Amino acid sequence: MVINDAIYGSYKVENVLKELIESKPVQRLKGVHQGGASYLVNPNWNVTRYEHSIGVMLLVRKLGGSIEEQIAALLHDVSHTAFSHVIDFVLEHENEDYHELIYHHFIKHSEIPAILERNGYQYEDVLLDDAKWTLLEQPAPELCADRVDYTLRDMTRYGQISLEEAHQFLQHLIVIDGKMYLDQLTIAEWFVETYYKEVIGFFMDPLNIYGNDQLAKALKSALQKGLISRSDFLREDDDLLNQVRASKDLEVKSLLNKLHPNVQVLLDEQDYHLHRKGKVRLIDPSVFHHGDLVRVSKLSKQVQAMGEEAYEKSLKGAYVKVLAN
Repeated sequence: MVINDAIYGSYKVENVLKELIESKPVQRLKGVHQGGASYLVNPNWNVTRYEHSIGVMLLVRKLGGSIEEQIAALLHDVSHTAFSHVIDFVLEHENEDYHELIYHHFIKHSEIPAILERNGYQYEDVLLDDAKWTLLEQPAPELCADRVDYTLRDMTRYGQISLEEAHQFLQHLIVIDGKMYLDQLTIAEWFVETYYKEVIGFFMDPLNIYGNDQLAKALKSALQKGLISRSDFLREDDDLLNQVRASKDLEVKSLLNKLHPNVQVLLDEQDYHLHRKGKVRLIDPSVFHHGDLVRVSKLSKQVQAMGEEAYEKSLKGAYVKVLAN
């Protein structure tokens, strides 16, 4: 199997990766949008968990990660439910970690262990301890394949950066002791700015917040009324949405009818209809500078300022006024 990706290029992958990609759990991610309800209010916000999962796998591969780490990368989001993090708002999970809480159970009761076993791998060795996959995951504020891919993928798709800029950034990624760093200060400054365009500019866009809040209200009501169950969240977005829409419940239908591309919202701290705080996401990658690894904030006042501003905005949250829905 040859995989072509606009960001990372073309790669021929091994049979175990081919079988996993073609499996039902991974194929389901084609119908799970990364931004949750965002595509319902802006059809252009349409990146899927499948695209991201393939991208993280390819980035790990590009940086020399083992087949095992590529498998872990491909499957790191496989337990994401329909509409991604919307379920965290439905169930009031402040850490936005529902998919992580169900990950082991999801894997164990899927076809994934059998695929791995017939290719010579044990799922317990590969998938149950992220700590050993240091390209795939790192605690914030460092870089990791997950963080890098969703930033580059969303921001190229949504026109905030060019593919050429993304490709240039990738040329400055280096690996030391199995972890990714940058070799140039200006590139690090560029990525910090781009990351905050993602987690502040996009995640906290008032239209994005409205969409996810409105859908969460509809799904929470549907769940409480028994119109759907938690297991239904393990389907694709549109499957779950169609099940809820098929209900004759007027309250739920009314909530869903307010999700469409003509919604008009804006930020207004004084006169608002909803307030949403998200998970605080900060970035401060280390740069290889004069023979040492140094956090970019220690070298750049620009990065210090961006980090402080992002932290303040995250703590304050977004106050959204609905003009028309």
